[in-house]
Amino acid sequence: MFIATLIAADRLSQADIFRAQEALRAAGMDSREFAWIDEEKAADLSFDGDAVIARSTLEGLLAGVDVIVQAAAGREKKLLISDMDSTMITIECIDELADYAGIKAEISDVTERAMRGELDFEAALDARVALLKGLPVTTLDVCYRERVKLMPGATTLVRTMRARGAYTILVSGGFTHFADPVAADIGFDRAVSNVLGLGADALDGTVARPVIGAEAKRATLLAEMGRLGLSRAETLAVGDGANDIPMIEAAGLGVAYHAKEKAAAAADARIVHGDLTTLLYAQGVSRADWVN
Repeated sequence: MFIATLIAADRLSQADIFRAQEALRAAGMDSREFAWIDEEKAADLSFDGDAVIARSTLEGLLAGVDVIVQAAAGREKKLLISDMDSTMITIECIDELADYAGIKAEISDVTERAMRGELDFEAALDARVALLKGLPVTTLDVCYRERVKLMPGATTLVRTMRARGAYTILVSGGFTHFADPVAADIGFDRAVSNVLGLGADALDGTVARPVIGAEAKRATLLAEMGRLGLSRAETLAVGDGANDIPMIEAAGLGVAYHAKEKAAAAADARIVHGDLTTLLYAQGVSRADWVN
């Protein structure tokens, strides 16, 4: 048995649900039941059939509605691994640091290409950080205070999952100066990220080894899954860029959040319209049980 969860950015009507059920039946699925998670916001459609076909049938069918298709068994996850930049926060930190150095356009273009998977992540990171050499260390604190904003739904997602027994990790190709306080603010159990090389009072243009990139993100997921004795089905990974693809593919439910094309294509589900609380609805958790 599978579940297709419909989550509306605005309002989900019963007519929308019936339309989705009709589409599933037309595609050869046996869809007989639905249940509200939160009325007019999110609902589950139970069906028998092919989950891949069901997803392709439902995605984009209803305006402003995200769709997550998965097995009914084990939908509530016990491990969350998440990217930071443009996933748990609204910015790319390295681009904002570059703005203080007066080279944002140059660096943000490289960031965008790296997140699309057009450039090697580690090489692109080294090249961008090298351009920041000489930036005063004090700029890191200024940037954090002035630019870092949490993504809507981030705190509710993480704190609700932790309250329900899940372990949560922020794993970022960004920097400890941002990832550590972001993880603390949101409520993650721990954070894994890159360490910038610092001189006496300025960045020295280097990143410590090993670099936290695509493989490190995947390895973190697998290591924690083993440490906690969890099955793959009990894990959830979310990110937006090409360096998130290995962890997205390794998770029981890999989700692309407002993501670049390659990451979206690799994921089990895409969030296009909603915020991060969409991932609570995906697990069948209603608003009454959220930790705000």
